[in-house]
Amino acid sequence: MTNKLAIITGASRGLGKNAALKLASQGVDIIITYRSQKAEADAVVAQAKALGVQAAAVQLDVAESKSFGDFAAKVEVLLEDQWQRKEFDFLVNNAGIGINVPFAETSEEQFDQLMNIHLKGTFFLTQKLLPLMADGGRILNISTGLTRFSFPGYSAYAAMKGAVEVLSKYLAKELGSRGIAVNVVAPGAIETDFGGGRVRDNEELNQHIASITALGRVGLPDDIGGVIASLLSEDNRWVNAQRIEASGGMFL
Repeated sequence: MTNKLAIITGASRGLGKNAALKLASQGVDIIITYRSQKAEADAVVAQAKALGVQAAAVQLDVAESKSFGDFAAKVEVLLEDQWQRKEFDFLVNNAGIGINVPFAETSEEQFDQLMNIHLKGTFFLTQKLLPLMADGGRILNISTGLTRFSFPGYSAYAAMKGAVEVLSKYLAKELGSRGIAVNVVAPGAIETDFGGGRVRDNEELNQHIASITALGRVGLPDDIGGVIASLLSEDNRWVNAQRIEASGGMFL
């Protein structure tokens, strides 16, 4: 039986890495992307292969939409050469950055950077990869708890993720004829290097988030990778057009 195959963007570190290895542990082959951390990406590939699946890493900057055609062509060749197949099954649009700056001080450059990565990147990368996605496949877009609750300094970031959530519903509607389900995972605050590692490294912020979270702590990457893997499993094939928040119960 042929393994399912997932493409996870931004998976050399953080939530993407955790999700990739969780999928690999469940027998899903993976193609991960990285922007600049090739050594880290290669290490993830090696870890995945040690779990008994096929894996590969391809460089991609999700802020550069003009490169997506070339990326799709590379994926097509990789599928043929390494997997002897023409299609992949799952796309996880995970790659992203966090910029924490008050609304009144947000520059147009920062706004455009967030838009290019989170919204334009997700929109057009998905579009370019659709011809290579198998019917009955899944798309999972990573959003944020900040689309439900507000935290000062994230207006532009959260606005882009809010747009991704709306886009996900439209994708679910338009791709339903191909049997492709589209969902959103919205993590709460997680201890990673995301956004400069503020949640992980700022003890005061960490304790504050823990105090407003029903489960009494800040999230860890392991809390999210399993959610992503679960939503891509056969057990959840009937879940579609949903936003699943994984925040431990923040701001209830």
